[in-house]
This record gives sequence, C-alpha cells and structure tokens, in this order.
Amino acid sequence: MKTWLIATLALAAAGAQAQGTDPLKAAVAADHRSVGNVARDVYRHPYETLAFFGIKPTDTVVELAPGPGGWYTEILAPYLSAQGQLYEAADDPASSSAYNQRSAARFKAKMDSMGVYGKVKITVFDPVAGKLDIAPAGSADAVLTFRNVHNWMDAGTAQAVFNAAFKALKSGGTLGVEEHRLPASRTQDPKAGTGYVQEATVIKFAEAAGFKLAGRSDINANPKDTADHPDGVWTLPPTYALKDKDRAKYQAIGESDRMTLKFTKP
Repeated sequence: MKTWLIATLALAAAGAQAQGTDPLKAAVAADHRSVGNVARDVYRHPYETLAFFGIKPTDTVVELAPGPGGWYTEILAPYLSAQGQLYEAADDPASSSAYNQRSAARFKAKMDSMGVYGKVKITVFDPVAGKLDIAPAGSADAVLTFRNVHNWMDAGTAQAVFNAAFKALKSGGTLGVEEHRLPASRTQDPKAGTGYVQEATVIKFAEAAGFKLAGRSDINANPKDTADHPDGVWTLPPTYALKDKDRAKYQAIGESDRMTLKFTKP
C-alpha cells in the first residue's frame, strides 16, 4: 500500500470520529465493496453482527478462513486500517490441495487489488496440516469466524481450531462465532454434513478450549429456515444447489437461520 494512501485512510477515519460519524457504518457503506456482497447485507447484517461482537477500530482482529471473496474482509480492513490490525487466517498457498491453492491465490489477489487492504496481514490457516499459528499468541482482541464450524467438524479439526483461537487471544478477548443453526430437537451429525450445527455443539467446543459464553444474539436468525433441505444449507441462497428446481421457494426462505455467539477468554 502506498504511504500516502495509508495516511489518507488514517486521516479519513480520524476525521469521521472527530465529526461523530460511526466508523463501522462508514466501513459497511464503503464504495469499494463488491455489489454482490452488498446485496447480501440484508441477510448477513454486518453492522449489527460486528457491533454485537464489540469490535472497535483500535482492535487487533483475526478472521478465520475468510474465503477467496473476503466478504467480511471488505468491511474489517478499512474499519481497522487507521488504528487497529487485521489478520486474515487464510488458505495455505503451499497446500497439497489444489482447491486450497486456488483459494489462497484468489484471496491474495484480492488483497493486492486495492490500497484499502494494504495493512492486512495474511497468515496460513490449514487445520488439517496442523498449521494454526493464526496470529502471535496473546495478541488479538478478537477472533471471528463466519459459517465455518461445520467445515471443521467435517475435517475433524474443530476442537483444534477453537484451541488456536484461545491461544491467539488476549485475556479478556472475544471469540465471535456465526454458524448455520440446527434445531436442538434434531440429532447432530458429528460431521455436520448438512452444514447445520447445534448451538450446544459450538458451545461445547468453545468451553473445552477454555472460553466462557458471554452472549447470544438473534441478529442472524431466520425462522423461515427449517434446516431440512435436500442438499442441506447449500439448497438455500446464495448457493442454490438445486439450481432452478424450486428456486422461488428457497429464495422466499432466504439465507439460513444462524446462531451468533460471543465468547470471552478469561
């Protein structure tokens, strides 16, 4: 990132705070965000979610498994650019998986695409290979994960990931988890093959790592979602796994019902 652009971003953020502007709202409304990502705000509620997690512009934040599109990265990067630090724990470019290599390359290309991402630090996140040094130990104010726990359950690495988050956080730091929610009355598949996970399962992983549950929110709840679709959560938008079959039905449901949980490290 050019030095002048870093300075410009810092001055803009400082000016927004001085004028009483909410810097998080400004980051959500920033014009560098992709049109497709902005269109999903109605389902993903980024302002309310990050506010619930208590993310401040001075924080050091780790986002786990951002994905090549960097949905939350588009918001977190400018929000933290002036006074904070964003670590993106992303796929390993040296992975044995060709898919992970492509994902890592796409994410790196996005981070190189414009100056707003210039302060982002990319770390390697490959739980299967045991690469879990997501940030320096005890350095983070918050670790965030959005709809990833089911993937770690499928790989058998969920507990290791929660342990790594605990290690990266400062005492008093926050773990924020958003995940597709399986009703408590249903049986939890240990592999989470449908993409849905019970709240109790997430809480169990977090507490086993040493975290304390600090709060729940229904910011991302969707009572229309029955969590019993033919191709699991991927039946719903934005994936539409069934393509055009019953598309209007699933479009009317919208994106999944999701838990939003906040944990603290004692």
